Amino acid sequence: VQYIKGVGPNRAKLLNLLGIYTIEDLISYYPRKYEDRTQVKKIEELQDGEEALIEAVTVSGVSMFRLRRNMTVSKLLVQDDTGRCLITWFNQDYIKTKIHSKEKYRFYGKVTKKAGQIEMASPVFDEEGENKNTGKIVPIYSTTKSLSETAIRQAVENALHMADEKIEETLPNHIKNEYNLIDLDQATRDIHFPDSMDNLAKARNRLVFEELLTFQLALLSLKEQYN
Repeated sequence: VQYIKGVGPNRAKLLNLLGIYTIEDLISYYPRKYEDRTQVKKIEELQDGEEALIEAVTVSGVSMFRLRRNMTVSKLLVQDDTGRCLITWFNQDYIKTKIHSKEKYRFYGKVTKKAGQIEMASPVFDEEGENKNTGKIVPIYSTTKSLSETAIRQAVENALHMADEKIEETLPNHIKNEYNLIDLDQATRDIHFPDSMDNLAKARNRLVFEELLTFQLALLSLKEQYN
């Protein structure tokens, strides 16, 4: 796994802690959940405690305050045609140079509502027309200390790029047709980076079917050995 682009020996050791030693291990290290960053909500629709995507215009530039020696908070007020939202980041001073006044951005983060004020804490964001952090379904992986979800996500993406040739199929066509299953190659790619929730459901269906079939065949094999 250390030879995947962006991994190297040090990050490989951290992946080893998760039981990932090979490219195959990494490709089969499935996300624990997903964030659907495709559905834009109006600010007035936001609910306390939810993670949501908004598209809004900045009322002014980012204001930065120093709370103490090693902590700063950056604040930004944004609005759409239904209301306003206060956005905050802690110790991310670079935000001030990335976001400009009177421009439209997309923000995805956790919402809080208190005393009539709608706030969003430490969201990821994109300029209008970009989709680096928003506008897609994002896989979330179980991780370990010093290894970020972003690092795992990038490693998986690079591993799938390395597997340019299709991942070898394990089921005969008549089984796939009978149970309406997609190819293993497509399922493996869609379980990590689905284009839609429908494609994610199809990928899960294929992989669960294969897991159950393998388990059933193993039980039959054991039964034959002891008969």
